[in-house]
Amino acid sequence: MKRLMIITLSLMSFVLLAVEGSFSKEFIHQVKQLRDQAMDDKLAYEITESLTTEVGARLAGSPGDAKAVSWAQAKFKELGFDRVTTEPVTFQRWTRGEETAEVVSPYPHRLAITALGRTNPTPDDGIQAEVVHFPDLATLKAADKKDIEGKIVFISQRMERHKDGSGYGKAVGVRGAVAQETAAKGGVAAVIRSIGTDNNRTPHTGAARYDESIPSVPAGALSNPDADLLVNIFKRNQPVTLKLTLTSHWDGEYTSQNVIGDMLGSEKPDEYIVIGCHLDSWDLGTGAIDDASGCGITMAAAKLINEHLGSLKRTIRVVLWANEEYGISGAIAYHEAHKDQLKQHILGGESDFGAGEIYAFGTRVAEKAMPTVDVMMELLTPLGIEYIGNKGSSGADLIPMRKAGMAVFGLKQDGTDYFDYHHTANDTLDKVGPEALAQNVAAWIVVTALAAEAEHDFGFDLSDTTD
Repeated sequence: MKRLMIITLSLMSFVLLAVEGSFSKEFIHQVKQLRDQAMDDKLAYEITESLTTEVGARLAGSPGDAKAVSWAQAKFKELGFDRVTTEPVTFQRWTRGEETAEVVSPYPHRLAITALGRTNPTPDDGIQAEVVHFPDLATLKAADKKDIEGKIVFISQRMERHKDGSGYGKAVGVRGAVAQETAAKGGVAAVIRSIGTDNNRTPHTGAARYDESIPSVPAGALSNPDADLLVNIFKRNQPVTLKLTLTSHWDGEYTSQNVIGDMLGSEKPDEYIVIGCHLDSWDLGTGAIDDASGCGITMAAAKLINEHLGSLKRTIRVVLWANEEYGISGAIAYHEAHKDQLKQHILGGESDFGAGEIYAFGTRVAEKAMPTVDVMMELLTPLGIEYIGNKGSSGADLIPMRKAGMAVFGLKQDGTDYFDYHHTANDTLDKVGPEALAQNVAAWIVVTALAAEAEHDFGFDLSDTTD
C-alpha cells in the first residue's frame, strides 16, 4: 500500500510538472510575484470608492444608472483597457415611491418598511386592513382562501446565517412568491420579514417575481426588529390592523448599457476569458458590497495583469452587466448579442458576493482542463483557498452563458455578515475592507491569468441546463 501511495504521488507530481510545462516557468514565477504584490495593492478599493462616491445608488433605469454607465466607460479608459464598448439593454423600468407602514391597532406603532422590487403600488392614500400571520410560505400556500380574502398577509420566516450564504436560498423564495401567492388567495397586500441576518431597523429590499399575466399585490419587507414586534403583537391574540403606503410602480421602457472593457489577447484576441460584476445596485445605500466591490476586484485584476504580465494569449474581458437586481437583463442581452460566438467564450466568472475574503474555489470545466485547475490551486492555496470541486457555478449574470454551455468558475467569498447589509441602506463603503479586497484581487489574478494563457480551452457543454 505504501509503495502504491508513493507511485500515485509521483504520478501526480509528474502531471503537475507537465502542466506547469505548458506554461513557461518564467510565466508561473511572474504570476506568483503578481499574486503576492496584489496583496498590498489598493486599486480595487480605489475603484470601489470611486463608484460609491462619484455615483452612489444606481437602480436600473434611474439617473444613477446613466451616471454609472458614464463612470464605467471613463474608468475603463483611465485604467488603460485596449477596447471599451457598450451594448444596449432594454427593460421595463421599476421606480420606487413612498414607503410607510403603521400598526393601527391594537397597539399603534410606526414600522420600518421598504417595497419589494417589481411589485405593484397601493393607492396613493394607502391600504388599511386586518393582518393574517403565517410563519412561512408553505403555510400561506396551504391556507384556506376565506381566511385571507381582503386581508394583508404577513410572513415572519427568519433567514439563517451561514458563511456560504446558503441561508439566502432557503429564505428568498418568500420574497419572490409572496405578492402573487397573496393575490391568488384574495389578499390585498403582503409584508415579510426582511431576507437578511441583521437586527437593525434597516429593511432589505429585493425583487419579487413578476408576471403581468398573474395577479399581484403591493408587497414590502419589514426590518427584522419590526417583524419581531409584529410577531409579539400577534401573541396577544387580538386582531391586528395595518396601514401600508407603497407607491413604487412600473414606469415605462428604459434602455441602459452593458459596459465592456477588453484587454486584448496577443494570439487569440477573439477568444475571451469573461470576468466582471453587475453595475447596477438597489437604491437604498450606495451599492458598495452589491456590487461595487465586485467591479473593483475584477477591473483591478485585469488592469494589474496587463500592467505586469503584458498581453496574454486570450482577451481578458471585463463585463459590467446592467440590471442584475430586478431582471438579469444585462446578462440576457449579452447572451443574445453573442450567441453566435458562444464557443469563443472560453471561461467565465463573476464577483457578486460582497467584499469578504475568498476561502474556496469551484469550477465547472471539462475534464481535460482539470490539470490546469490543479496549477491554479497550487497558486491559490497560499491565499488560504481550498478547492470545492468541479460542480460549481458563478454569479447570476453568467447563468445565460453557462446554460448555453460556457465553462465557469467561482471564487467563494466569506459571506458571514454579507446579509446583514445586503439590499439595505447600510450597503455603504465602510463595510468594505481594503485588505480583503486585495486578497480577492490576488485570487482573481491567478485564475484569470492562467486561463488566458492556457494552450487549451476549458470545454463547452450544450447539455448544461442547471440553474
